[in-house]
Amino acid sequence: MIREHRSREKLEGYYRQFVDNGITDPNVHPWVAESWRKSQDLGIARDKMDTSHRLDPAEFQHRQRKNRAAIEYMGNISESIRELFQEYNLSLLLVDADCVVLKSYSLPFYQMTPGEIEGVRVGVEEVGTSSISIACEHQTPFWLFGPEMWVEECQLGDACSAPVFVSGEFRYIITLVSMEQIVMPQDAVIALLLTMKNALELHMAERSRQSAQEAILDATPFAVYHVLPGGEVAYANELGYKRLEGIGMEKQTDIRRHGNLNQVITNYRHTPIIKGFRGVPSYNKEVTWITPSKTYEDITTVVPLERDKDNVVKAVAVVSMPIEDLRTLVAHAAGYTAKYSLSSMVGECAAFHSLISKAERTARNKHHVLIQGEPGTGKQRMAHGLHQASHRAAGPLITLRCGDTTPELLEQELFGSVRHEVSHQGRLELASGGTLFLDEIERMPKQIALKLADALERNVTCRLGEDVERPIDVRIIAACDSDLKRLTERGLFARPLYDLVSRSVLRLPPLRARSEDIPVLARHIIKELAVQHQMEEKELPGETIDKLSHYDWPGNIKQLQTVLEQAFFNTQAEAIMPQDINLMGDIRPDNRWKEDRNVFLKAWKSAGGNVSRMANLLNVSRVTLYRYLKKYNLDKKKRAKA
Repeated sequence: MIREHRSREKLEGYYRQFVDNGITDPNVHPWVAESWRKSQDLGIARDKMDTSHRLDPAEFQHRQRKNRAAIEYMGNISESIRELFQEYNLSLLLVDADCVVLKSYSLPFYQMTPGEIEGVRVGVEEVGTSSISIACEHQTPFWLFGPEMWVEECQLGDACSAPVFVSGEFRYIITLVSMEQIVMPQDAVIALLLTMKNALELHMAERSRQSAQEAILDATPFAVYHVLPGGEVAYANELGYKRLEGIGMEKQTDIRRHGNLNQVITNYRHTPIIKGFRGVPSYNKEVTWITPSKTYEDITTVVPLERDKDNVVKAVAVVSMPIEDLRTLVAHAAGYTAKYSLSSMVGECAAFHSLISKAERTARNKHHVLIQGEPGTGKQRMAHGLHQASHRAAGPLITLRCGDTTPELLEQELFGSVRHEVSHQGRLELASGGTLFLDEIERMPKQIALKLADALERNVTCRLGEDVERPIDVRIIAACDSDLKRLTERGLFARPLYDLVSRSVLRLPPLRARSEDIPVLARHIIKELAVQHQMEEKELPGETIDKLSHYDWPGNIKQLQTVLEQAFFNTQAEAIMPQDINLMGDIRPDNRWKEDRNVFLKAWKSAGGNVSRMANLLNVSRVTLYRYLKKYNLDKKKRAKA
């Protein structure tokens, strides 16, 4: 608050009248009068300033470090106007929102050395009425005349304080104190104080924005650089720093500035950075960076930034990500992570516990793995569990079904290819650092299998249509419905690939061989369905469990899952009763199969191609069933394929 000049004699009289007689003259500013009363009520000593309310040295040093930006900025300002301070015997203080003196600039404050005043609390509770306490209380600039100070040794000169707000938050107070009873150009001093206040607010707001921007850049999975002509790195984010340190550059702690890329990247003149300085941007280019210690492959974007009056590019921004990191990022973003753990596989029989124990040991070794078992026995869940329990769990889990496509497309999917002049990575590269799950591996053509075996032996792969070999680090988990060893012995599967993937073999038993596990499996499936779909869990009474346990489940756990899903979603009651269980899954036991060949085939598949089982499910005689097999032209060979 700007106040007109007042008579010192009158102000001294008002002060004496209050402290001696407790009388407040109406001419005393209301805020000053209020502060006097509070100082008197608190029993603040009037003769000498109390500096005993000092922060612990360690705490004060921490507070100074926390506010270093403001302290340094005000120091620069005070240096530029030191002659003015000397002419009027002024002292400058930077105080925080708790009224702790962070820094004393220029001449000693109240004839004290900076060491005496810095770290001291100077609020109304400690030193009584001052321009600092009033500016803090009312959060507005305030000029306080010397005789209005509560402490008498401070009444020689006037003081003016202004609060400083950063992003709307009250953070500091800056104070100018006159040490002598000399006439000061009040308007000039106030203008100077307000200029410093506004400058500090703008500076701190900019620092806050800059800190936020740096935090955002440091959190990104990209290395970000600001590069000057000749290769000098003016700025790098945290990941960029690590990359630069990895190639031998020394970090400077005072500013975010590194050495020169031209000195450590041997192919610097052939990178997109040079094009950037010619004004040509590059977006998401695959770039090889060659250094004396290592060769990096990145996906890099280079954008020209500043230009001078002659339109010459003065700086470029470089955003780069290692291809390995990009693969992992894409894999996680696409959900290429394990959905199941080994603990999600349940059972109580001895054979199951032995299988899980072996799986846990297998997950921890580095060998490729072959999982064998009938369709529906849980090979996919086992593959997910092995990946999650392995040292590769942080890497991607990529799946490729070998029987879902043509040999040509399978090879492209596996190794990658060049299409329309654009090079695309394959599943083998995408899985680098993690696991590649090859389902139905027995259906992989022999030539592709031989090529895969060679890639795994040499730990390199080459995309179709290219000659560039790229390093890979992949663990294969293969799944096979049949006996892969027998297929290999008959020459139907590539021996080199079999030798690689069969170093660790897990054989999953059919559900009929572990029928004692059906109750725990069934209840586990119902619990998973309830959690997954956020529905109430349904009970499985004993009679329902009996019905499930007395069926031989040709489709194994997958068929059990399908049957229970149908019952779970189609049962309104809290319990799933035996009549709610349809052992043919989504095939209703009506007469549609007599007219619809597709319905008949689905029922035939649910029965596992067993005539007796299907006759029981459809509640017809074997003779009737044979008649319909003939009707739908399903001879013995075709039945096997169905």
